[in-house]
Formats: sequence, C-alpha cells, structure tokens
Amino acid sequence: MSGAQAQQIPIPETAAQVPGPASGNTMTREYVQSVGRMAYLWGWPLVNMANRSTAFSKTPEPGLLGGVVPVAFNRLAMLTGYVSPEQTFVCTPNQDVVYGAGYMTLDKEPIVFQVPDFADRFWVYAHYDGRTEEFSEIGKPYGTKPGFYMMVGPHWKGDTPSGITAVIRSSTSSVFVAPRIFVDDNLADQKAVQPLLKQVNYYPLSQFDGKMKITDWSKLPHFPSPNSSSKGETAWVNPNTFFSQLPAVMKQIDPLPGEEAFYRWISSVLSKAASDPKIMQTLNETAVAAERDTIKPFFQWRYNGRAAGNGWNSPVNNARWGTDYLNRTAVAKSNMYVNRPEETKYFYADNDSQGKQLSGQNSYSITFAKGQVPPVKGFWSLTLYNDLHLFHANSLNRYSLGTKNKSLKYNKDGSLTLYAGGRFPGKDKESNWLPAPSGSFSLFMRAYWPEKSILDGTWQPPKIETRK
Repeated sequence: MSGAQAQQIPIPETAAQVPGPASGNTMTREYVQSVGRMAYLWGWPLVNMANRSTAFSKTPEPGLLGGVVPVAFNRLAMLTGYVSPEQTFVCTPNQDVVYGAGYMTLDKEPIVFQVPDFADRFWVYAHYDGRTEEFSEIGKPYGTKPGFYMMVGPHWKGDTPSGITAVIRSSTSSVFVAPRIFVDDNLADQKAVQPLLKQVNYYPLSQFDGKMKITDWSKLPHFPSPNSSSKGETAWVNPNTFFSQLPAVMKQIDPLPGEEAFYRWISSVLSKAASDPKIMQTLNETAVAAERDTIKPFFQWRYNGRAAGNGWNSPVNNARWGTDYLNRTAVAKSNMYVNRPEETKYFYADNDSQGKQLSGQNSYSITFAKGQVPPVKGFWSLTLYNDLHLFHANSLNRYSLGTKNKSLKYNKDGSLTLYAGGRFPGKDKESNWLPAPSGSFSLFMRAYWPEKSILDGTWQPPKIETRK
C-alpha cells in the first residue's frame, strides 16, 4: 500500500472529449420512443426545408408553381406584384411586399446576388440556412449599398472576385433566399417598382461578369402544382418517412456548438434502427404520434410564441433560434421563414379580448389610439387568415390593411379603427374592413423595421373587441 497516490482522471475540456452512447446498446421500446419524440421535434424544420429544396431542385428553370408561386434552384424566381391569394405552397403569406424565392446549394460554387438602388423603399433579402436561421443582414434596416454580393458555403476558401462588394457565409450548404420588396397598394407604385424588380437576381458565380443582369420576371414559365392530399399548405414532412430521411439531413448540417452530444445521442438510435426493423417501426409510430400530438397544435397561435399583451402572442428568437427548438419548430409549422425581430416583429391572435375564437359570424374592431399605430421605420400591416392560415377569397380582393392603404379613415379624435368579420360593417367603414370567412379565422400583425418600443414590449397591440 505504500506509495499509493490518488490519480486524476482528465476532466473533459471539449465536446470531442466527452464519451457518447456505446454502440450495440440494448434499447427498449420506451427508450426509443423517448429519443424519437425529441428527435422529431428537433429535426422537423430541417427535414421540412430539405424536402422543399428537393421539390425546387426538380424545376427545370426559374418559374411559377401553379402559375402563382416563384420557384427556382440555384437561381431566383421573382413575382412582379403581390402573391396570389390562391397559393397554398406557404402559409401566412402577405400582400405588403413583392416576394422572390429560390433554394440554393453552395457545395459546388458560390452564388452572386444583385442589389439595385432601392432609394427610400423598404426592402430586405432574407437568407436562411438549413436550420431556417437567417445568416445575413442585407436590406434597408442595415444600410446595405447597391452592388454585387456573394454567398458562400461553410467550407469555401476561394478568392473574392473583383466587383464583389461583400461576402456572406452560410453554416450549411443548403440555403433558401426570399427577397421582400415593399410596394403600395396602387397602380402607380406597382408600376414604379418594376425596374427595380428586374434587377433583383441570384445566380452562380461562374455567370458573374460584373454587369447588372436584367430579367423580365413577368415572362416566367408556369409549372403544375404538386399533388397534395392535405388541405392548406403542402405537407412537407411525412412522419412515415421522417426517420429514413433524418440521417442524411444530419450529415448535411453540422451540429451547432453544444449540439455534438445531442447528435451522437440521436445517431445512436438511428444507427440501431438501420439494422433493426422493430426499432425503425417504433420510430415511425412515434413520428406519427408526435406529428399529431406535438406538431399539429403549433399551428394555433395560442400555442405559438409568448404573450405580447391584450390577447396577442408573438414569436421569440425569430430566425436566430440557436437551441430554442420549441420556437424553431412551432414557427416552421405555423409560418415558416420569418424575419429577424429587427427586420419584422410579428403579432398574432386566434381569440378576441374575451378569449373566444374569432369567427366570421361576429364582427370585431381593433382600435389604435391616436399616435399608437405600430411604431415602425418601415411599414406595418394587419392580415386576416382563414383557419388554414391562407387568404380568404372576397369580393374586395382585400387581405390586409396598413401603411400601403392610403384610403384608411381615421376617427375624429385621431385614432384608427380597423374592422374584421363576415358581416359588412357599412359603407362608411368599408375602407377599414377585412372580410372574414363564415368560420374560424385569425389576425396577424406585421411591423417591418420596428422601433425600440415594439422590440422591448413597451408598445402592445390593441385589444380585439367584439362589436354588438
């Protein structure tokens, strides 16, 4: 016993030094269900985006899906006006901006994108990585200068060509881009924005020549819409195939700092399932149950984000989720591809001020006190959606009200009252009315380039009052 000394076992200092699950472990059905349910919540947005990207990759060239939704792969497709109320590709669309869209893969070469001189017009180019996080600050709120910019993948080490103003890097090779350009709801501004839209573009670096490429987006080809058995937005995640897809998606998207152990934990079950049909069956059954019990409720605003005052909720950590998997998945289910809070703050409500579901059988009023419309440097809007978070067709062709509407009528005391419901409120209130379906609906407020009072919660949206 003489000479015996206490020996220190090295304390891990990095994630790589922490042991993971042992291979070959026996796994009970209950254990597989527990890991599977968490993996489904965590990976749902990643698989959702991967499936959308795959669908876009099958388009032969930039075009319009169903004649209404812009689709492109390693390029951009741009609308020339507000998105059609008929589209169901993405829920919670808005008619405040002109949208563009494109999925990119950055593993072969970078993508160049063009920024025209938008002058005083609000605009933002939202760029999302494979986790649905924004990874760049490009737009009016950031003072971005006109010019050519380059988007590169996580492992790119090339030289920056002459003529490129700046380089932005994604942490994943898979990227979704969504330019948003504000336009007023009148023919004059819709005409004035067209020369700018023609200069908005994305294309591979190999096609960059230092000259602004001009594209007439009104001549895009039309492609048939994909078949879908679901009502509303296309179902981009199939629980029956989720766990067959997840391993490939995880290989494409490296873990964030701190996620290494989580990756190993999930992978240990996926590896076991690859050679054990019973474990794979348990995972598939767990996915179906998680879709029904965990994911589906996120579509309701009452289960989304956190209370923002007066019966409204608001998302948290928009597009900069980190490890906030709850909000990342909730938003991916309810209104995927949101802007960061500094670009857009969102407020949404299913219920009136008494906590009752909004219904087209009733009439509602939303009154902003004098000087209390949403304080923004950009613009604001209030949109009405049906129970599928899509537009409700109506004879006024009106789906939102806000800054873009120059005919809004203010009250004598300087306040502004907007109306929503299925019943016509009267000719004197028609300019301020959002028509609703006969059944359930929701209201969604957007504040683009919000002031500090919105970001810190000092300003709150007004109550939704039921009118008698």
